[in-house]
Amino acid sequence: MKRFCLCMLAILPLAIFTFAQSTPQKPLTIENAFAEGGITGRAPESVQWSPDNTTLSFIQRDDSGDHGELWIMNTASIQKNLLVSEAKLAKLSPPISRLKDDRERERITRYHVQPYQWSPDSKHLLFNSLGHLWLYTIANGTAVLLSESPDASGDPKFSPEGHKLAYLRKHNLYVRSLSNDSANDAELQLTHSSEKEEKNGSLLNGEVDWVYAEELSVRSNYFWSPNSRDIVFLQMDESKVPAYPIVNWMPTHPTVDMETYPKAGDPNPVVRLGVVSASGGKPKWISLTNDSDTYIPRFGWVRDGVLWAEVLNRAQDTLDLYFVDTLSGHSRKMLTESAPDAWVNVNDDFKVLKSGDRFLWSSWRDGTTQLYLYSFDKQKPLASDARLERQLTHGDFETLGVESLDETAGLVYFNCNKDDPRQRQLYSVELDGSGLQHVSREDGTHTATFADDGKHYFDQFSSLMTPPRLSACDSAGICNQVWESSNVDAYGLTPPQFLNFKANDGTTLYGELLLPPASAAAAKIPLIVNIYGGPAAQLVTNSWIQDWSGSSGLFHEILAREGFAIFTVDNRGTPARNRKFQTAIRHQFGAIELQDQLAALDQLFAQYPQLDRARVGIWGWSNGGSMTLYALTHSDVFKAGAAVSPVTSWRNYDSIYTERNNGLPNDKSSTSYNDLDLAKVADKLHGSLLLLHGTSDDNVHFQNSIQMVEALVEAHKQFRFMAYPNKTHSIAGATDQTHLFHLIEDHFLRELK
Repeated sequence: MKRFCLCMLAILPLAIFTFAQSTPQKPLTIENAFAEGGITGRAPESVQWSPDNTTLSFIQRDDSGDHGELWIMNTASIQKNLLVSEAKLAKLSPPISRLKDDRERERITRYHVQPYQWSPDSKHLLFNSLGHLWLYTIANGTAVLLSESPDASGDPKFSPEGHKLAYLRKHNLYVRSLSNDSANDAELQLTHSSEKEEKNGSLLNGEVDWVYAEELSVRSNYFWSPNSRDIVFLQMDESKVPAYPIVNWMPTHPTVDMETYPKAGDPNPVVRLGVVSASGGKPKWISLTNDSDTYIPRFGWVRDGVLWAEVLNRAQDTLDLYFVDTLSGHSRKMLTESAPDAWVNVNDDFKVLKSGDRFLWSSWRDGTTQLYLYSFDKQKPLASDARLERQLTHGDFETLGVESLDETAGLVYFNCNKDDPRQRQLYSVELDGSGLQHVSREDGTHTATFADDGKHYFDQFSSLMTPPRLSACDSAGICNQVWESSNVDAYGLTPPQFLNFKANDGTTLYGELLLPPASAAAAKIPLIVNIYGGPAAQLVTNSWIQDWSGSSGLFHEILAREGFAIFTVDNRGTPARNRKFQTAIRHQFGAIELQDQLAALDQLFAQYPQLDRARVGIWGWSNGGSMTLYALTHSDVFKAGAAVSPVTSWRNYDSIYTERNNGLPNDKSSTSYNDLDLAKVADKLHGSLLLLHGTSDDNVHFQNSIQMVEALVEAHKQFRFMAYPNKTHSIAGATDQTHLFHLIEDHFLRELK
């Protein structure tokens, strides 16, 4: 592949670290880095606010994860109290380690499925104990089992007035009363599918399928009306969606689970909205568009009798917002968001104000993602289109999510990366577009979870060398600590250096470099590049050195102590930058990413001559695994590489993600399907390859690596391959991750040292 050379260097340190590495008092090993709880200790889980906005609750487990208690903290007194003991919690919310199915464990952790929720009156908690629902009364500490069925119940929701409970079972929607009148406590099934549909899961009523959960971040597909009388739900017909076999090879007679999974160009689930009375009866079906090949990624209630729904076309470059009168079934398109040269981002920023005549909307129509305020006719919501009142935020930064609305104060709270794309900070702006304020205090990464009234929030904070810290804060950003990580100073960790580079078109690229300590550094230092490179993950951030794939930042620290330098750069196409930056690789995956990586490497070697050009490795996970294989087959720069769970052909990956970035397989404007069909270029492999994959990966299917193995064998290429039985995309668990990272460590020691 042709290399692109830059005529000027642009490596500018953005942060000067004044603290030196201390002498380690504790050894840092792969074993303790990837142990349950790691070196920081296990953070509180399932942090939630009570509906009365006075109490913060969380589950605190020991480092093993097997023993836990549920605590509450009053925001006024900052008093922490034990609410549910370990003995009770073991029954009401057992640790997920009891689940034998890795796919179910990954679903719960990856999609943050909550094990409990508050009742609307803040006097009860509902626990989901491996599919069994328990109603816990706080006043007397007793729990009542609500679901007697042997089949698992999921996604339970209290009605707004708190007298009923809805939930899903066997792909259908159910409701039951929570009154003390046993005659009215009978379970009522609201939706019905045939025995065949229930068995094969081809018709989902209110349930979320895999591709919507993974690629559209859908967490629930049904919602109560504000008056508790009706439920709107999404029905998904998956009868035409192809299935992929996930095989458990461990028993004498292997078992097969067929997962519905639409790949690029395949039929998608056909979806439609229905409204059903909580008292039973036939659903009323809502017609929004004549196009059946669309997505409905978000919907809900504007008020009683009026729905809102977003409809996204298959190309994902047009999103329509509809309002629907549930009594007549009449709908109106309120606004259209279009991005013909890109895609429309689906998010949770649509918020109807309590005033009932305005809503928030986000768009990157001006080149960056900003917030907008729209209005509509309160008395006749479907009488006219929504009207743009004003743009609330402006600037060369990305808003990254509306966190809360405090209408009494006239404030919108949102997360953004103003002034530094590597940070996540909490800001507020007034509804008239004035008074932009920085709320969070420390430099680094903040994630806020607000109480319903917008007056308090729970802050999850970390920075490059500050491990996670959790605090309860007021709306002015004054915080009281709830939990902090174990002291990690004894490990003597070394801070990476933030660096700037230039792509060939002048675009700034952000990177970081971790050099080995002086005691481990040789005259010429071998270099390992860690890459992701795709639209789903940003690696160079001012956050604790554990990145999205787990504790690999600590793994890099271990490699540095063995004499390696570790380098990471976010090329064009990675998130949290402007529209031009993110869409640069649209329809042409592979070439631009590698071009940016190699350009940054050239500048790095010029700035750091102690780095050895002859000993460069590369490794990555998921899209990073794909880019590792692409780099090894499209350049001769890398002497060794480790690819974990890679996509080896975009024809193998799911429809929503793949088509959003690459178009349909028959789209002649897209080069991605041919250029990133890595099995076809297996004969071009340069360098020593280690390939790793979990056999039960329901995200990037094991099929990808099997096809690559076959192609490499046919091309007479030697390589190493490791399959992890029944492991999913994350290859989770201390035992398996310890094994995996030892393999990668050994590979680079052997090939580069």
